[in-house]
Amino acid sequence: MIVESLELKNFRNYGEIKFSFDPGTNILYGDNAQGKTNVLEALQVCSTTKSQRGSHDSEMIRFGEEESHIRLIFRKHGISHKIDIHLKKGGKKGAAVDGISIRRAADLLGQLHLVSFFPEDLRIIKNSPRDRRRFLDSQLCQLDKVYTSRLTEYNRIVMQRNALLKDTRFADTVASTLDVWDEQMVVCGSHLIRQREEFLRRLNGLVKDIHAELTQGKEQIELCYEPDVSVERFAEELFESREKDLKWKTSSRGPHRDDFQVRINGIDIRHYGSQGQQRSAALSLKLSEISLVKEIIRDTPILLLDDVLSELDNSRQKMLLHSIEKIQTFLTCTGMDGLIEHQFPMNRVFHIIDGRTEPE
Repeated sequence: MIVESLELKNFRNYGEIKFSFDPGTNILYGDNAQGKTNVLEALQVCSTTKSQRGSHDSEMIRFGEEESHIRLIFRKHGISHKIDIHLKKGGKKGAAVDGISIRRAADLLGQLHLVSFFPEDLRIIKNSPRDRRRFLDSQLCQLDKVYTSRLTEYNRIVMQRNALLKDTRFADTVASTLDVWDEQMVVCGSHLIRQREEFLRRLNGLVKDIHAELTQGKEQIELCYEPDVSVERFAEELFESREKDLKWKTSSRGPHRDDFQVRINGIDIRHYGSQGQQRSAALSLKLSEISLVKEIIRDTPILLLDDVLSELDNSRQKMLLHSIEKIQTFLTCTGMDGLIEHQFPMNRVFHIIDGRTEPE
């Protein structure tokens, strides 16, 4: 899978620009706030219709403009495809694949597979369970449209159930009404639990070897899924928590409260690991994610690296360098010295200055 070109019009700080990319490593360098990460954001929008930054559509439109357009050409299994994204202030986002409009964001997922690595990903181990759930969901949604559909439906059910718990007008009939929502919640939620469990099982098989190589065999890593409820007891535990849910006006049980544990030599490093161990584990997670996506889609994903080299020491940089061979990579950085010193591949270089590219 290769991104061949990207055209931006009124996107973030870009007026109108076209990038032609190399199948290898593409370097975007320049000072902070010049627009390097905006290019990666545009790639993400073409893959998922959403921004990694959590930005609203209107925030991605250039200041003073009413709409923005992104066009991406990519090659998959030897065939070129086109993705168009149209952002409008006060209007719905438009998207098309090969000139055919799509109605739902889910229809775009799986067209362009990305694995992104941002500085905040190095802190995924010690961050909140919500961040680790997002890690699971972001990749599973790209790999499995059924999962995407069930996740969307599950989130809708939880919102409706919470709204019902908060609405005192239904006090007399809340029990019978909750039964209906609980049944739907169990059906959708059980699917999420099974898929997350399988994803982590497969990831475990890859991350162990990668982490052993990264730490020269000194550390053994293990990922342990921590579902908030089991599939077998989901309905029962949801019913048992009803009194508490009515008191606190929120759904206290379900996969929306899942987590997973990262153990190094048997120790839970979410709470007891050093910063170095947590960063090594996060890097191993990302590298194993690349391998798993390759295995599932039988193709190479696109790798986005947003200024992460400055966050990694020499040994981790070398491990990352070794792992990106034969995969198209987009890397942002503020300077070239570190890349030259570590002989980092630089197949094409873009010097980004205030939403423009200077020839290199």
